[in-house]
Amino acid sequence: MRDMGMKMTESNMDGKNTVEVAHVAHRFAEKTVLCDISFDVASGEIFGLLGPSGAGKTTLIKILTGQLKQTSGRAEILGCDSGKLDGVTYRKIGMMLDNFGLYERLSGYENLRLYAKIYGITQTRVDDVLRRVGLWENRRLLVLKYSKGMRGRLLLARAVMNEPEILFLDEPTSGLDPATAAEIHHLIEEERQRGATVFLTTHNMSEAEKLCDNIALLNEGRIVEYGSPEEICTKYNHQNRLKVTLYDGRCVEFSNDGSAAAPLREYLEAKQIKAIHSTEPNLETVFMELTGRKFE
Repeated sequence: MRDMGMKMTESNMDGKNTVEVAHVAHRFAEKTVLCDISFDVASGEIFGLLGPSGAGKTTLIKILTGQLKQTSGRAEILGCDSGKLDGVTYRKIGMMLDNFGLYERLSGYENLRLYAKIYGITQTRVDDVLRRVGLWENRRLLVLKYSKGMRGRLLLARAVMNEPEILFLDEPTSGLDPATAAEIHHLIEEERQRGATVFLTTHNMSEAEKLCDNIALLNEGRIVEYGSPEEICTKYNHQNRLKVTLYDGRCVEFSNDGSAAAPLREYLEAKQIKAIHSTEPNLETVFMELTGRKFE
């Protein structure tokens, strides 16, 4: 397994990073949960921290949001030590962490109004956010009667209500149906378009490929690969072949180089090609190659 302890990203054009992590490690008693973690997240980026359950994703996000103090190393968010965040900095952060902080015997509207008073947010903003996440019609319903998808949308509404500079989303679509997950993805893209930095933890590889500018693959507390989804998949495209599906049902393969030109031309001229696919691996295939484990 390759050593990924060094700093692995470049800053964005203006040199500003929203998150900087350098050689962070964390232990619970004798168990090492994170080991020599280093990366940067540029302003306006959607960054994905990927890994199976127990890889250390939630521990790292708790360190970055000031809920845990790392055993060693440096972690900064918005230019501040993550272990010394003050009220001004917290007002620039939005968090969607499982069901953290939902009051089930209050309505969805009452939940948001409670946090709006803390942040000094207007009622108009609460109304706008409820409409945006599709909960306006159910705003008076008690949260204990909300479905899992509705709770997820309420958590996201609360996270974006203060228009944060950085948004932490811990498994935002875990257990959701595809339609609800697609709605969450749309809202995440809207936040990025607004200018927010998004820090996403997930074990959903296809979600990361769709949303993230850069990702870090985390396994057993270590980053085993880093880069954009396209770069990583291309890097591990050892076969580099083309798969051609013909109208007669046959599938033929060629090396993805000049040697394929002549036979492909023949099939094209005979109008026999139904589809052409390259053999780039997906992120799950890469993860299995790096760790020898299935991504579950």
